[in-house]
Amino acid sequence: MIRDEAAGVRDGGVPKTPDRLRRRASRLLSQLATRSDRLITEGLARADARQWHYAVLASLEEYGPGSQAELSRRSGIYRSDMVGVLNELAERDLVERAPDPDDRRRNIITISTRGRRRLRRLDQVLDDLHDELLAPLSPAERDQLVGLLTRLLDHHARTS
Repeated sequence: MIRDEAAGVRDGGVPKTPDRLRRRASRLLSQLATRSDRLITEGLARADARQWHYAVLASLEEYGPGSQAELSRRSGIYRSDMVGVLNELAERDLVERAPDPDDRRRNIITISTRGRRRLRRLDQVLDDLHDELLAPLSPAERDQLVGLLTRLLDHHARTS
């Protein structure tokens, strides 16, 4: 028997998932998150990047230089993982580390010129991947979906 996960049917047109499950927002969000994560992870890997690389570069571009702790808070990357991410980015000359003049025990991380170019390239890669992920939706529907998801996430971030 061949399954078509995306359509939610088995061969012969018989639904493989009960309708009451297909109507549950939590289940739909979970399944879409899994597919989205796989698509983005594989797409960025083809561009020799990881999601955390993008998160750090985007944070530095938008908010400016910061300490490792600040970058961890901004990006949601655990502090213990941030060192490895920054090592990878520094090895590629995408970020620069310099001692903090106010506290020599701490480094300040800055995006490099090469890092800015890389971020623009990754923006293009992600735009293409999101086009693939959201293909059945019109531009207005995509904007609406992002708005609704943002509202939900902001709500739950405030109440957690």
